[in-house]
Amino acid sequence: MDGLLILDKPAGWTSHDVVAKVRHLVKERQIGHLGTLDPMATGVLPLGLGAATRLIEFASHDKEYEAACLLGQTTDSEDVTGKILSEASTDHLEEGAVREQVLGLRRLTEQIPPMVSAIKKDGQKLYELARAGKSVDREPRPISIREIEILEVKLPLVTFRVACSGGTYVRSLCREVGEKLGVGGCLESLRRTRSGAFSLPDAMTLDELKKSLEEGTLSGRLKPAQSLIADWPAFTPDEKSLERFCQGQALTVEGLADGWVRVLNTGGLLVGVAQAKEGCLSPHKVFGLGGIA
Repeated sequence: MDGLLILDKPAGWTSHDVVAKVRHLVKERQIGHLGTLDPMATGVLPLGLGAATRLIEFASHDKEYEAACLLGQTTDSEDVTGKILSEASTDHLEEGAVREQVLGLRRLTEQIPPMVSAIKKDGQKLYELARAGKSVDREPRPISIREIEILEVKLPLVTFRVACSGGTYVRSLCREVGEKLGVGGCLESLRRTRSGAFSLPDAMTLDELKKSLEEGTLSGRLKPAQSLIADWPAFTPDEKSLERFCQGQALTVEGLADGWVRVLNTGGLLVGVAQAKEGCLSPHKVFGLGGIA
């Protein structure tokens, strides 16, 4: 079973829990997810099944979220599930000031990842250190806030939509707003509405997945693995050249710009991904002459 399954992750599940559940349901060992969602978060969680897992590294990392920020509270996890570190009144806050600070997040170009992230420090994941009661220095990481829109201000909550680069921690955006307003802030709820090219209308719940399996209609709900690299140029070699490519041999080509290329068979199926450089097409991953969708 090769393809992309777009799930609407339920609250209370880790991304690893979802992968394990789907692996059991669909009887497919090769499954990987495209971007971790915290247990409290819900929304779009794309999964690569079978050969599609080999393309996960090329997936777009842009994301979009709807988040609720609770002002007047800080926690050790930067969300409401953590230990409360401080509380402050928000009675004096004016809506205009709150809006200004949220919209000001567009100017951020870097961010210090929270201790509850999966980023590694000296070979250990930060969240593992946090569970052990340790805190370590973290280097700022580049981020990009593409769009931000305030959906509702109902203090102490402010709800907003944010489109951002991969590696952006929305909980830390909430912390940033709270700090700027002088009252502290943390993430109250989070829903991912888009991951790369996939959005909520593409997603199914775990119950819908079970029903689809019972009805034998799951294959029709899978997205082609090629969806992850649909914006790459495509090249279809002649039959003999295709055979050489699938044997791991580089091809001499004309007219291809340097960069990543989808290599297709005559049926339009993906037989491999390659890098073109100065008229040479070098195999990077090969799926065989039969190809995958």
